[in-house]
Amino acid sequence: MMAARPSIAFQCLRLLRGRLLAVCFGAGVDSTAMLVALRLAGIRPHVITFADVGEGEKPETMVHLDRMNAVLISWGWPQISTCRKIPLASTGYDSLYGNCLANETLPSLAFGMKSCSRKWKQIPQDQFIKGARSGPNAARPHPVWVEAQRTGQRILKLIGYDCGRADLRRSRNLAMADADFDYAYPLQMLGWRREDCIEIITDVLGADYVPIKSACFFCPASKIWELFWLAAHHPDLLDRALLLERNALTGRHSRFDEVEFGATWEEMVGNADRFPSTSTTVGLGRSFAWNQWARVNDVVDESYRVRRDAADRARFEIRAAELRTAGNADDRRFPVRPWSLAA
Repeated sequence: MMAARPSIAFQCLRLLRGRLLAVCFGAGVDSTAMLVALRLAGIRPHVITFADVGEGEKPETMVHLDRMNAVLISWGWPQISTCRKIPLASTGYDSLYGNCLANETLPSLAFGMKSCSRKWKQIPQDQFIKGARSGPNAARPHPVWVEAQRTGQRILKLIGYDCGRADLRRSRNLAMADADFDYAYPLQMLGWRREDCIEIITDVLGADYVPIKSACFFCPASKIWELFWLAAHHPDLLDRALLLERNALTGRHSRFDEVEFGATWEEMVGNADRFPSTSTTVGLGRSFAWNQWARVNDVVDESYRVRRDAADRARFEIRAAELRTAGNADDRRFPVRPWSLAA
């Protein structure tokens, strides 16, 4: 499973040696490649954390998590520690999806903010390491935090940002340290882009270890090909995303302005080909509504329920493949789908 690689190629990671290392594992291509790179460089992290937002995770992501834990065991590394935010019982929900549904709103990313990621991903991982003194998330600090406090060292968090344009922009806007942690980006130290990450996973672990994109099934950052992929593979999850959007855009917190658009949100979704250009968030796609996209592309029936027969699912998968670019991870574990064989 582990291919030989010239160690000199990983000498740029030598600055990580001797540090207390915490890997933030997102279960996607970049973070998986980061684990492989650390292994090839002979650098063993002290803790690896994954933030589970609950029912929002795709099933394939959780399968990949289990498979990578088996790899880590074979390496003699610490297993991935799953971290979850536990809301107060009075909220009535225990996941990001439930949070949005109960409050009749969309994930904050749909409004150009990132509080959903901080609330449901960053803070739970920080609390797992630092511990929490009270509340439903109360827990003792991880031994690596205890060691850092005892010795006066700072923990270095490793983030899987690659050298693609979007990740370079994200990392430039982030501080290299905060009150509790230092931060480093091993893939950028190596100069790897997404294609390099896919290649290293394939070479070292095998093509079937290249994961799908790790993100909530209702993530506002989803691209059109991912919506078609979701319709093909998980119509039930796309149904739930469409429900979430309808619930928010017709609920008490909707920012949709009927006066500005000259029609209700439901009328626009049901009759217009697109929403007019506006700064108002009109759906999970920010500038477009997933419900409208689904209607226009014949993804749903008259009741806005995702079509499920074999021919439709094959059609959706073909569209996803046509729109997917080379830098996007393909789910190579299931190259032939049952519905792909339909006449």
